[in-house]
Amino acid sequence: MKEQLYTYHQLYLFAKNIFLQIGCSEANADTAAKVLLSADLRGVDSHGIARLTGYVRLWEVGRINANPSIQIVHETPSTAVINGDKGLGLVVAPAAMQVAINKANNVGTGWVSVKNSNHFGIAGYHAMMALDHDMIGIAMTNASALVAPTFSIERLLGTNPIAVAIPAGIEPPFVADFATTTAANGKLEILQRKNEDSPEGWVQTKEGAPSTDANELKKGGALLPLGGDKEHGSHKGFMLGSIVDIFSAILSGANYGPWVPPFPAYVPMPENLPGEGIGHFFGVMRIDAFRPAAEFKQHMDNWIQRFRSAQTIPTESSVIIPGEPERKMEAQRMNNGIPLHQAVIDDLRILGAKYHLEL
Repeated sequence: MKEQLYTYHQLYLFAKNIFLQIGCSEANADTAAKVLLSADLRGVDSHGIARLTGYVRLWEVGRINANPSIQIVHETPSTAVINGDKGLGLVVAPAAMQVAINKANNVGTGWVSVKNSNHFGIAGYHAMMALDHDMIGIAMTNASALVAPTFSIERLLGTNPIAVAIPAGIEPPFVADFATTTAANGKLEILQRKNEDSPEGWVQTKEGAPSTDANELKKGGALLPLGGDKEHGSHKGFMLGSIVDIFSAILSGANYGPWVPPFPAYVPMPENLPGEGIGHFFGVMRIDAFRPAAEFKQHMDNWIQRFRSAQTIPTESSVIIPGEPERKMEAQRMNNGIPLHQAVIDDLRILGAKYHLEL
């Protein structure tokens, strides 16, 4: 099935109006739409407007509060715990990141853990909020359990992404944004829409056997931690995902492990929940709390330039600096449009008709 191009402004207005229709304030609808569309711009189609219907369904079943009262429930000069009041993670996360930025501005660093939130879009957006302040940003979140720990057939962890954004001088910033699984679930959803198989090492069957079926999760299978299997380092991916889960949820009072609420609204909530909602964790470090910012950024430029000029294997032209492909994609899609698969377009048109809005 072919794709169609839509401008950023078209999709932003559609998403914002949908968020307004479900009761978000003007400011929150604007924030949510910008966070959501940042994923499409950066080429992370799995976390962009294709998920809009999913957020609406969560609101329809009462799992998302369109007008949350986001509150700090515990804090020190450099730390805070925030209760997201069941709000859209697309709104709660930027608010929490701003608290971390404010704390870093005052005392050098800021660390914020969040409970009672929902799916927050791409982690990179939130980490990058620190860049304009000459600060390093860190963002992570736990997610519904789709991942089997190394040697297990049980789904106990989420894709649990980590993002780190580091400013440079004349060079673009270093932005690492990655799941702690071999691939994010959204990548499987894209393959499903295209009726394609998944690469080896992404999923396993419910019995724990390797699989290339992009629909394996629907059959009781599981995503695999980063590395795929023990021989390729999946125990390291399992550890990374566990760290995200602990920082995001056990530190804040959110749900963790197999109790994290699922994104699809039709999937039953886990029983005996140990916490509240989904959890996030944010960190911000002011560069001049360590060394002069100009000096640091000069050396970041040097670091980036040296790695970019590294001698490569014959089939590649250069080493990829984290954040470069997404930055180039953002410029391209802002100018040329954002491609949407026909299945996504159909889904959005049905959603629009429900709220008397045209895509």
